[in-house]
Amino acid sequence: MSVASGQALHAALLRLLRRPRSSRRCFQRIHALLLTSGLTVDSFAAADLAALLPACLPPPAAFATINHIHRIRRYRFPLLFNSLISGYARSDRPNLGIAVYKTMLADGIFPDHYTFPVVLKSCIEFSGVAEAKQIHGASVKLCFASDLFVQNALVHVYAICREYDDARVLFDEMPLRDVVSWTGLISAYVKGGLYREALQLFSSMDVARNAATFVSILVACGRFGDLNGGQMVHALVLKHECGLNLVAGNALLDMYLKCESLAEAKQIFDELPERDIVSWTSFISGLVQCKQPEQAIDMFASMRASGVEPDNVTLSSVLSACASLGSLCSGRWVHEYIHRNGIKWDVHLGTALVDMYAKCGCLDIALNTFSEMPFKNVSSWNAVIGALAMHGHGREALGYFEQMVGIGMNPNEVTFLAILSACSHSGLVEEGRCSFNLMTESYNLPPWIEHYGCMVDLLGRTGLLEEAYKLIQTMPMRPDVHIWGALLGACKAHGNQDLLQEILNHLLKLEPHETGVYVLLSNAYAARGRWADVTRVRKLMRQKGIKKETGISIVEVDGEAHKFVVGELQNLQEDILVASYTLDKLLQLDDL
Repeated sequence: MSVASGQALHAALLRLLRRPRSSRRCFQRIHALLLTSGLTVDSFAAADLAALLPACLPPPAAFATINHIHRIRRYRFPLLFNSLISGYARSDRPNLGIAVYKTMLADGIFPDHYTFPVVLKSCIEFSGVAEAKQIHGASVKLCFASDLFVQNALVHVYAICREYDDARVLFDEMPLRDVVSWTGLISAYVKGGLYREALQLFSSMDVARNAATFVSILVACGRFGDLNGGQMVHALVLKHECGLNLVAGNALLDMYLKCESLAEAKQIFDELPERDIVSWTSFISGLVQCKQPEQAIDMFASMRASGVEPDNVTLSSVLSACASLGSLCSGRWVHEYIHRNGIKWDVHLGTALVDMYAKCGCLDIALNTFSEMPFKNVSSWNAVIGALAMHGHGREALGYFEQMVGIGMNPNEVTFLAILSACSHSGLVEEGRCSFNLMTESYNLPPWIEHYGCMVDLLGRTGLLEEAYKLIQTMPMRPDVHIWGALLGACKAHGNQDLLQEILNHLLKLEPHETGVYVLLSNAYAARGRWADVTRVRKLMRQKGIKKETGISIVEVDGEAHKFVVGELQNLQEDILVASYTLDKLLQLDDL
């Protein structure tokens, strides 16, 4: 067989092997052709075959195949084992890559500087930091510890396994560092939530950055809320030879949206040379995060008009927008779209549906959706408990909490926030006290300020004002206007004027520029008939340039959401017609 024909046969056989649906029988036939054609004598052909073994054969057969090729070649070398380890590292059984490495050592085959990076990748996928440390020791003994590729792999595996101190010490001791060294540690910091450390490391880079570096640091800027840093990176991206490609553009878009800079995000979106599902989904979810649900739904319509079909993440974001608007019609359309297109539910999509139906007033559908979910995580349970809480079904919410704990699902801070809210809305004082103590004593979860707010609201609603006031005084963080406002409302409801005045004094000291403080103060004076003080407070607000936050109501009629803004005269006639139409509909339902 000529060299050219052999290469053509080799390429054709490998193309067949790499088909996603290649069966084991097909693999065996192609393997036989490789053997009979003598192509396994070629090192690269044999390595290509070894890399495909994990996807086609069970481990014993894969090992036997490697040993058979070695017998044909009459000497054993690490290249085939490296390929086999790499294949397992990319599979759903990365632990077998470590097993191949151990078998290789037991057979007396010494690893080379390509072996350590691929077996360390298996450690990353398998979360085997103990194995990684043993492999680190082996690399030192075999004099590969100073090899740049091995060092990069070690830094990366330590950082991904959250051994950040070991990773940084090893990084600092490296005599030579390339862009892979820097980017690997930066990306690991970002994945671990160490955004400040990632930004500091990026600023000290002494090598040229690449596209992967920019993407990682833009994620850090977005999560950390560092708009100025993100803008500086944006300028560097434009100067870099990679320019504004799709990957960098998507990262910039996500950063600006996380920093709630909608104008710049829109500019990036418009300038993208092309848009994929990530571009559209990032923009839609960003608009939801920035409390622009109407724009998010409009963007979803534009996405579908452009021919890009949504995925589960996109639909989850759209459902969140529907929930924020209370748009049941749009939410039902999304639900029907999921069924019509045979989209497989995942836990995020199911949770978003539960939340949407609950916030649109359809509690029964929300509970049925929850029961139909094939898999539930803590967020799913939080959604259904929160749904029952917002509808005033405190006992039922506690029942679901017991089910959640009963199946071994550990609650988080959001779970207890939903439970305390349920107790507050249903007046379950003793249950609320027990839940508040349970989160700290049994689950070691320190309360957020929102948990204290729920407890203050619960105690205040039931007239336990002194207990609520003492709880505020024991808080480890400074009470905000919402906590004082909850107690203030309880004082007004129960006629405790002495405590009311004391709370107002606290509010003015703690939040001298907070709009809510002056509104609460004005309302309190009005309730006591002190109109001169009301006038004085409102004059003070005008002098300080403080304005009361505008109240907004949204009513959905025939699938279209109509917004009513307090004091707004624009489109007044249309709003009156909508309100009249809505009233007529309600009267018709009442007659039925």
